Amino acid sequence: MWLYFYLLVCEFAFISQLDFATFAHQIFPFYTLIKKLDILIIRSFIGPFVVTFFISLFVLVMQFFWIYMDELIGKGLGVGMILQLLFYMSATMVPLALPLGILLSSIMTFGNLGESFEIVAIKAAGISLLRFMRPLLFVIIGLGGLAFLFNNNIIPVANLKALSLLYDLRNSKPALNIRAGQFNHDIENFAIRVGEKDKDGRTIRDVLIYDQTSGYGNDNVIIAKQGEMIPAPNKQMLVFRLLDGWRYDEGALRGGMNHYEQKRIHFKKWDKVFDLSSFKLSRTNEDLFKGAYQMMNVRQLNEGIDSIQKDDKRIFGNVSNYLSPYLTFGLDKKSDSTFKLKMLSMAHADQYDSSFLTYVPDSLRQRVVNLSMSNIRNCKGLLDISATDKMLKKENFIKYNIEWHRKFTLSFACVLLFLIGAPLGAIIRKGGVGMPMVIAIAFFIIFHIMTIVGEKLAKSGALQPWEGMWMAAAMLSPIAFFLINAARKDSQIFSKEWYVRSWNSIRKLFSKA
Repeated sequence: MWLYFYLLVCEFAFISQLDFATFAHQIFPFYTLIKKLDILIIRSFIGPFVVTFFISLFVLVMQFFWIYMDELIGKGLGVGMILQLLFYMSATMVPLALPLGILLSSIMTFGNLGESFEIVAIKAAGISLLRFMRPLLFVIIGLGGLAFLFNNNIIPVANLKALSLLYDLRNSKPALNIRAGQFNHDIENFAIRVGEKDKDGRTIRDVLIYDQTSGYGNDNVIIAKQGEMIPAPNKQMLVFRLLDGWRYDEGALRGGMNHYEQKRIHFKKWDKVFDLSSFKLSRTNEDLFKGAYQMMNVRQLNEGIDSIQKDDKRIFGNVSNYLSPYLTFGLDKKSDSTFKLKMLSMAHADQYDSSFLTYVPDSLRQRVVNLSMSNIRNCKGLLDISATDKMLKKENFIKYNIEWHRKFTLSFACVLLFLIGAPLGAIIRKGGVGMPMVIAIAFFIIFHIMTIVGEKLAKSGALQPWEGMWMAAAMLSPIAFFLINAARKDSQIFSKEWYVRSWNSIRKLFSKA
């Protein structure tokens, strides 16, 4: 059908002796203009967006690296391991860097167009600001959809890889570093002191080694004038090739109280081998981390929420089953007839006594008291367990709901911050990375702080999970509509000259008065 329409238009243009471009411009001038403007605004946005997104991602990843630098440096980690950790952490930072990149790039894009008076020309052509923003809005909505897919499918895997690797790195032993003049206790059951260490890092002098593997203290001592440290090719062993030294070995107790067998052995050359397998990074099974809510997608979170709700309802039924054995009286039908009669008389109000023990025979009173105290302690313990279980279920329910809403709020933040950044750039009419960056960072900090506060309030139970997670979006949405309305009316709320003129007018009024 479209080919037939194209041939029909070409035939009509040939008949009217007009070329196709001129004919299309005369028949569809508004469509041609809008299409070029759409391409213009999208091209103007893509460049700043890519740059600002990767800059934001780099800053966030470096912030993480500086936080954990003290725990990672000095453990002999290779470059590949560090790059692997940074790669996984950069993936987890994408949902935070994407809204910031969109906010900053939208302010820069519309600020550049406003500074070069292109927005003024577009409005003079009869095109509204909202129509001018429409192609970018569709692009941002598409980015928000991709962000949701990324949050739902990639982020759980990235969290699993990053957090499990970070856990192993933080719990790994520091790399063996033997310094001259200091005792080193990194190798288990050994204390090593080196008097001097040459610049080559291998030759050592005045070596003293305390071997404590027997469990009886420093009963095995090795002294050598010099030696050489030789690491094994697989990094699993470290060989001390000692020269001209002595070995002092105090054996086990022999016979009497103070009879020990002591050996002193001189050697010209001797190799002492140390096992370094404990210094190797051991990876924890990732299946142990898969149960955390950070490693789940929306479907898994829904299943987790449903199971928590079912378990929560089951707790109330279990409480009655737990307490039913302790809320009955075990009565001896043969020997407590007096007790039965007194219990029956309790139905008469004039014979009622507030003390239950007055109706218990003296011979059974202590037994009843002990049994009652034991039952009360058992009931209290069962109720404490149920209350703790109930509290844990509630905390997990809140965390699962928070993570569920986070999948959507971060995607909605992309659209919301664009609706703030685009009119803001049109109002301030400043491009570059000066004023736009300051304003973008200020708005993002406000958004981030409100998001954290809302999440904290939701975790504490002060707000519902959906209220806490959507609080930042609800508070910034009126600002977005206000800025859009101000941009449509060419407001000068961010114009320095407007404030200067207003101040001069007020000052003139006061001077005349």
